[in-house]
Amino acid sequence: MALTSRNARTGGVSVSGQALRPDVNGTRRERLTALAFVAPALLGFTVFYFWPTLRGLYYSLTEFDFFSPPRFVGLDNYAALFSDAIFWNAMKVTVQYVVINIGTQTVLALLLAVLLHRLTRSIVVRSIVLLPYLISNVVVALVFYWMLDAQIGITNQALTFLGLDAVPFFGSQDWAIPTIAFINTWRHLGYTALLLFAGMLMIPGDVYEAGRVDGASEWKMFWRITLPLLRPILALVLVITVIGSFQAFDTVAVTTAGGPGDATRVIQYYIFDLAFQRYQYGYASAVSVVLFLILAVVAFVQLRLMRADESDVA
Repeated sequence: MALTSRNARTGGVSVSGQALRPDVNGTRRERLTALAFVAPALLGFTVFYFWPTLRGLYYSLTEFDFFSPPRFVGLDNYAALFSDAIFWNAMKVTVQYVVINIGTQTVLALLLAVLLHRLTRSIVVRSIVLLPYLISNVVVALVFYWMLDAQIGITNQALTFLGLDAVPFFGSQDWAIPTIAFINTWRHLGYTALLLFAGMLMIPGDVYEAGRVDGASEWKMFWRITLPLLRPILALVLVITVIGSFQAFDTVAVTTAGGPGDATRVIQYYIFDLAFQRYQYGYASAVSVVLFLILAVVAFVQLRLMRADESDVA
């Protein structure tokens, strides 16, 4: 009798008499509250990402030099890419850089994360490891540019002192891309290692205890336990680093400006060159759209091959 004569709210449902009906006012308030929290991020995404993306797609279909109104040319910009030797060279240089950067960075970051996980979990050590990532890319590039300079750089002076030949780190077509990859690896190594270290912390400790009881060595536990259980995090890290590597720009702009020749003209620097030095905004937009599609396909394939949505952690 008492239950039927009063209203009680449980889990967003109003009980009044014999009828059950949704708490419409409560649900509406919750939706408005959620919308208020999401609105700033949604506004930022619309203004700084969605709208520029739509504008970029439109400009990629036009001939636009900023000084006169855009002229619609359809798919001509995309057709011109097939016969653009500089574009294909930029893609080749970018792939070289990505392979070197991802290979060295992933292996070294994995090694550093294992050492942190097995030897120490000190916050001070983690902070020191992360320090290079907190320095601006431009500052890092300038410091290494001076250190590796062929004439006055301390590195070449040390090599000469040891009786070795000086190395033209930025002046040689063979050395330029590996040198830029090394600089970016040094800056991002700590950040990537900490991501992998965080993934290792999610692996249950009793799995390692069981391995020790079975007499497994550290090397065998790494291959049989750590690496398989770390696969989802490793896939995420690889996707992030690959996308970041394809967008390498500031280090190239500071150290080599695309040279010597076109040896370091990566795809992002080519887009900058087209848009802000040659004023070919329409064509630069078409190259940007192609780069976006390439990154989307690469990320999708990586996630599917590594089954990033499946976790081996019980």
